[in-house]
Amino acid sequence: MTADDVVISCRNVWKVFGDRAERLAPRLTPQTTPEDLRATNHIAAVRDVSLDIRRGEMLVVMGLSGSGKSTLVRCLARLLDITAGTVTVEGRDIGKFSETDLIDLRRRKMGMVFQSFGLLPHRTAQENVAFPLEMRGQDRSSRIARARDMLALVGLKGREGYFPRELSGGQQQRVGIARSLAVEPDIWFLDEPFSALDPLIRREMQDEFLRLKAMLAKTIVFITHDFDEALRLADRIAIMKDGAVEQIDTPERIVMAPATPYVAKFTEAIDRSRVVHAGALALPVGDRVVEGEALPADETLHALARRIVGDSRALIPLRTGGKIAGLLDRKAALDLLLGPAA
Repeated sequence: MTADDVVISCRNVWKVFGDRAERLAPRLTPQTTPEDLRATNHIAAVRDVSLDIRRGEMLVVMGLSGSGKSTLVRCLARLLDITAGTVTVEGRDIGKFSETDLIDLRRRKMGMVFQSFGLLPHRTAQENVAFPLEMRGQDRSSRIARARDMLALVGLKGREGYFPRELSGGQQQRVGIARSLAVEPDIWFLDEPFSALDPLIRREMQDEFLRLKAMLAKTIVFITHDFDEALRLADRIAIMKDGAVEQIDTPERIVMAPATPYVAKFTEAIDRSRVVHAGALALPVGDRVVEGEALPADETLHALARRIVGDSRALIPLRTGGKIAGLLDRKAALDLLLGPAA
């Protein structure tokens, strides 16, 4: 990863709550414990977090309630001022921004969607979506045209004149997403945007979100406490506990190689075959002669289960883009699919 690939970077970020917390900054180190802070009547919602978020990446930050995930995303957008450390956006330290520069950054670079839809009840869906453009001083005709386009993008064409009370929860959430996209943000922050929705609508919104992600190529930070949702959406996952990041990695690595006992417990109930792609178990071809049908390396083991079970080869060739990408150890794949043989 080069410096040009990194959109958001944070280094040794702390967010401590309590009386005159800023005075603690010089004393905060990786060795500072929650107990140390409690002894001074302070609480660290974010503890010594360092991470980089790449251009076009979706980083899902997850953890249980109180883990610090929502506080972290507010620090990344400087909705909260951090106690110690640095947060940079495209190489610029946003802690040094003036209020004017910060407002400009949020209006022109960032889109935000939070748990509560935050729609203005006296404005229609179209007027809600156009609102941030109105605040930016954009003329009425162009902001209305943009709002209509964004509502169509999230599947609400024909609902432009509806008020929030006339829309379902899922439709209101789509309005919120359309509003955040109206300013054409490069960076998109979403804090548990689907948590208030029932399971069926939630799944539908995840499908919609994956469609938008593929179309729009945004840099996305998505907060959730739902591990299945994280596995479905993420390029990488950061798992938080007590304000600290326990592990940040791809979904496959999170479930196959948990870095701490806490992460292992978090992932123990996950069906690994639905997460791990065949390519993750690939062995190099080396001097071996490759014969017979090759399986797609980018499919999950669950999707390939019947073909793997029905194939008698010890090493099954894998393909990527029409080329052989490695060899799948059939026994390792079956152990993951069915459990180790007794």
